[in-house]
Amino acid sequence: MASKKSLKSRLQDGEKLLGHFLLSFSPELAEIAARSGFDFIIVDMEHGAGGIREALHCIRAIEAAGCSTVLRVPDISQAWAKKALDLGPDGIMFPMVETGRSASEAVSFCRYRPDGVRGCAYSVVRDSNFGFNEEYLGNYADKLFIMCQIESEEGVKNVKEIVAVDGMDCVMMGPRDLSASLGLLNDPGNPKLMSVMKVAETAVLASDPANGGAYLAGMATAQDKTGDLKARGYHVVLGSTDVSLYKKAVVDEVNAFKA
Repeated sequence: MASKKSLKSRLQDGEKLLGHFLLSFSPELAEIAARSGFDFIIVDMEHGAGGIREALHCIRAIEAAGCSTVLRVPDISQAWAKKALDLGPDGIMFPMVETGRSASEAVSFCRYRPDGVRGCAYSVVRDSNFGFNEEYLGNYADKLFIMCQIESEEGVKNVKEIVAVDGMDCVMMGPRDLSASLGLLNDPGNPKLMSVMKVAETAVLASDPANGGAYLAGMATAQDKTGDLKARGYHVVLGSTDVSLYKKAVVDEVNAFKA
């Protein structure tokens, strides 16, 4: 198969990337989203209903459409990272990263010794094409896109030390959990949230990804749309989820019929 450009390579070339969250773990919806033009699909093992086996089916569907996959794991866990990475995704996302130490641990889970603590089964797992990729050990780290989510007030406070972690490629803002941590669970449009978001955004954008900094990613909301994020300098934008799009489509159809 012809190799596609990695997400890191595309960002290094100055592209802005649009992603999509897959919570249903439906390979059909995964492939439809991949063929629609999204740059990558996040298969969400934190809030979605599927696990490792279901994620694998989705990865295969996304790859068949020529798109990239990022797996979001449920927490900052060596075991989850190992299982996820062995499937061969293009990237991995760790939720609720609040300190530089947590970000360093996350990166270490993605690297083989002596650079990290990832378990070594590279000759028999999908990430190395089951051992058929003879160049795997020489470039696996260069191709993998590592994302850490800042989604709490504590994470924002420590954003500079998180950004400075070697090997951490991208900070992903999590506005919903961040608003909850500020006591604004049901008030995502509160100006206080935007003010705190601005602190983190400024710190990440002030860094240089080519020299130890990080790219900035974010999830669009009703109050902060994809165009708003792009205009503020975000390099990566998550625009929607499969569940929310399907919900809107079926509700609109029912309402149109009953009107």
